[in-house]
This record gives sequence, structure tokens and C-alpha cells, in this order.
Amino acid sequence: MTAPVSAVPDDVEALKATLIAERAAHAAELERLRQIIKALQRHRFGRRAETLPADQLELALEDVEQLKAEGEAQVEATKPEKRTERAKARRANRGALPAHLPRIETIVDLDDTTCPCCQGQLHRIGEDVSERLDVIPAQFRVLVTRRPKYACRTCEEGVVQAPAPARLIEGGLPTEALVAHVLVAKFADHCPLYRQAQIYARQGVLLDRSTLADWVGRAAFLLRPVRDRLLENLKASSRLFADETTLPVLDPGRGRTKTGQLWAYARDDRPWGGPDPPAAVYVYATDRTGKRPIEHLAGFKGVLQVDGYSGYRPLAEKGDVKLAFCWAHVRRAFYELAVAGPAPLASEMLERIKALYAIEAQLRGLPAEHRRVARLEQTRPLLAAMETWLRTTLQTISQKLKLAEAIRYALARWEGLTRFVDDGTIEIDSNTVERSIRPITLTRKNALFAGSDGGAEHWAVVGSLIETCKLNSIDPEAYLAATITRVVQGHPQSRIDELLPWAYAA
Repeated sequence: MTAPVSAVPDDVEALKATLIAERAAHAAELERLRQIIKALQRHRFGRRAETLPADQLELALEDVEQLKAEGEAQVEATKPEKRTERAKARRANRGALPAHLPRIETIVDLDDTTCPCCQGQLHRIGEDVSERLDVIPAQFRVLVTRRPKYACRTCEEGVVQAPAPARLIEGGLPTEALVAHVLVAKFADHCPLYRQAQIYARQGVLLDRSTLADWVGRAAFLLRPVRDRLLENLKASSRLFADETTLPVLDPGRGRTKTGQLWAYARDDRPWGGPDPPAAVYVYATDRTGKRPIEHLAGFKGVLQVDGYSGYRPLAEKGDVKLAFCWAHVRRAFYELAVAGPAPLASEMLERIKALYAIEAQLRGLPAEHRRVARLEQTRPLLAAMETWLRTTLQTISQKLKLAEAIRYALARWEGLTRFVDDGTIEIDSNTVERSIRPITLTRKNALFAGSDGGAEHWAVVGSLIETCKLNSIDPEAYLAATITRVVQGHPQSRIDELLPWAYAA
């Protein structure tokens, strides 16, 4: 913008100073715009994560390993000694197959046990045993239930028959185990219902997508009290993680999707050897306002570890909750600057954060008090030096730069960012809950959107139980089948704690 003529100073030195100041301001603004453009370009064309996602890395490794195997097969085809050598190495390194798997034995014996030299009878001195892993493709079967009817020839007063066993879907086709299979395929293996219908059709079982949807809806209704009890169990903890992610939901009135929110709350005390089992709970809401965590976490008192989203502040202002912030989110802002081009200050901040994580790597799995003492001795001095460096750096750079924005973000949350130093039960970041959100994002990627607000709530209910099973190393399909069966058979509401995943494992 050009200054009015009346505002231009007559003094030459003053004019020079004005021009220098304007040039510096323009340069800072230009640099800020360049950073924004680079960030947009990276968001549009580059990787979204700071590291290569594990699933993409696995895809790349698959191709490399396939080519390696092809080359080895070609060598073995021409050199039998190589085939023998590699077979010996495989037997030594492959480990034992799980003991719970059924064994189908085949005996490969001699047709004739007569000694070829003296014609005497050979006697058995031992055997070689090898095991190979086999699979029976998923196979449907029909369970037939017969209920005989009885009548008395003497009094002829009526017909007697055993009552029909309770079912999830009265008069319907599926067993509870099949419904559990559909739930796990959709919410754990990220296979939408229409794809499942196509898979079943290959075996001659024609199930319409709407039929599968009916099963899912009824199962989610049955399981909702278990999810609600799981959330109540989490709220009794003294520390939780929280995060949220978008969930597109079909909005029939407008002919397009609207943006809902899945709020995630997680507990994982394993890094410090805590007694409570890990768990994750999702709650669907139509918006992202601060009133949602207040509603969801009513009664919770303790530390809530979150990202920098301001929607959690109203919860902390009520006095019962203290916020601990996430260093991974702080790091992300400086990483965006460093990856876009030479950025010495951003790179220095990354090195400082790296030192914090190096300490945490050594403390993982140790008791809380040990972690607290070590952090006071090792981490606190690093944080004090970092705060001084941040404040000094902020005074020497233009406030319009993205770097200044990243520094202000960290300093504005400094109390919450450093809260983990004085409490060994608090983590350095909120990656725990972000990992719990990842399965939801994969399901969303394949299903594109939920069909309604009610359907989105089904995602939250079933996803909560499946993710908690995974965190506790429980087979979610077996758990869901057993839980649905118990509820259908009249499991009392007063003993609902017996239906939580870790109770099933015990």
C-alpha cells in the first residue's frame, strides 16, 4: 500500500528509515505468504503424515519381498543345493505354530518294511515331524433347530413343546456368530456391507446389503448399554486422552453429506504399569463445540490429555479437569516449516523436541514415580532452556511469519505442555488416542460416509468395543458373538460389568 504524500517525511534520514521499515515488513509478509503456499502445496500434493504411513510402507515392502522370492525361486530351480540350504534355514527360523489350532495328521510311511539287504523286518527308531499352516476358506453352514411337539392321548388338553431359544433377530436367518462376523468385517477390517454381500454371493448365499444393515442396526442397539458402561468406567479414571475426527454423514434433505464428529476418549496406563486395562470409547455428535466433551465426560475428575483445540477449555474451566497438551502437535508445526525448505530455527526446535522424546523412550514401561524423578532431573532443564530460546527467538523475527505462529502456539500452552514433568502417569503426547482414531478413519475411507446420524452412532458403539478388544489382545469376533448371545439370553443389567471386554478375557 502506498502512503499518502502528506505522510511522507521530508527528512532524508527519516525517509530512509521509513523505506527500510516498509521493505522489512513487505519481506516478512512475502515470506509468510510463501510459507502458506508451500504448506498448501504439501497438503495438496505431498504426504499428509510426518513419517511414511505404516500401511504404505508395508505395500512397498511387499513388492520388494515378492521380487526377492522370485529371484530365489529361479536360483533354486537350477541349483538343488540352494533349495536344500534354504529349506533347512526355514525349518530353523519359522518358530512353532499356535498350540490351540487343530492338528490333522497324515502319516507318510513305507509300503514295505522289509530290509532290502537281509530281508528281515525293519523296526521303528524314530520319526520326523513337520507342520504346515493350512486354511479352510470361510464357509457357511446351516444350524437346524428341531422342537418336537407332544400331546397326551388320555386328556388331550393341549400340545407341549420346549420354548424356542432366544435370538438376536427373531424369525431371521443369522446366528449371533454370523452377526459378529459382519460387524468385525465392517468396523475392524473396513469392508463395507455391499462388499460383504458380494463376497457371500460367491458362495451362493444371496444377502442383500439392506439385510446386513438391519443386522448391524439391531446388534448396535443391543450393544449400546455395554458401550455406555465402558464410557462410565473410563470416567472413573484419573487421566484420559481425548481427540475428535470428522465423520461425513448423509443428509438426505440436501442431497449431500454433512460433517459430524466422532469424539474419542481413551485410557492406556501400560506405559507406567498402571492397574486399569486399556480402553477406547467413541461418541458421535453432530458438531465440534465445547459443550460436547462437557456432556460426554460429566463426572470425570483428573488430567485430560488433548491437542491444542480450544473446545476442551470450557471443560477445564469448570475446575475438575486439568489439560495436558501434546508435544507431537507442537512438533508438527515446526516440521511443516523444516520440510518445506531450509529453516534453521525450525530445525533447531525439532532437535530440542527430539531430546525430550529420547528421554521418554528410556522411561517407557517404568513405574510412575521413577518417571517423575527422571523427568525432573533430565527433562525440566531442557524445557527451561527451550522456553527461554522460544521467547528470545520470537522477539527477533517478524510476528507475521509461520514460525512466529508456531512459537506462540507452544508458549500459549506451556503450562499444559510441561505438566507431564511433575506427574509420571502423564504421557508426553496424545498419540495414544490418535492411534485409536486411525481404525475409524480407515473405515471412513472405505465406506465414504455414514448413512445417517443413527448409522454414525452405530459406528461409535461397535467401534468402541472392537477397539477396546484390540487394545486388550482379545479376538473381537469371539467377544462380540459371546456378548450378543449373553444379552439375547437375558444377561441381567445389574451385572453389565461382566460384559466388558477385559471381563470376557478373564
